[in-house]
Amino acid sequence: MRKNVVTSMVLGALLLAGRPALAADTVSDKIKKSCNKELTTFCKGVVPGEGRVLACLYAFENKVSDQCVQAVYDAAVQLEAAVAALKFAANECKADLQKFCADVKLGEGRGLACLNKHDKDVSQSCKDALKQTGLRK
Repeated sequence: MRKNVVTSMVLGALLLAGRPALAADTVSDKIKKSCNKELTTFCKGVVPGEGRVLACLYAFENKVSDQCVQAVYDAAVQLEAAVAALKFAANECKADLQKFCADVKLGEGRGLACLNKHDKDVSQSCKDALKQTGLRK
């Protein structure tokens, strides 16, 4: 179980690398708090980013506390939901992105900014998907 949870987090972190974080601060803070002992003991010299901290936790999975495992599991669930929301919104907005934002390099919120710029012309299904996923108010 521990191996699957930590592996899921590592893969998720790699998947979302370079993309805008969805509630990443709260997820990251919870892991830092719940895994403080592990992070300061086993992963002290690890430079955060690109899944290195999660890889470190994976390397010491047999020594990771239940509290830390639960925090990583909860983060994996949140990450999975965020990825599903992004996939849904991307699917619903695909035609609009191609039509209005073909020249925009996607990532770091640029696609969403472009859709917002063309708000009056964007399809209702795209607007609804962005609202349902919390990417738009």
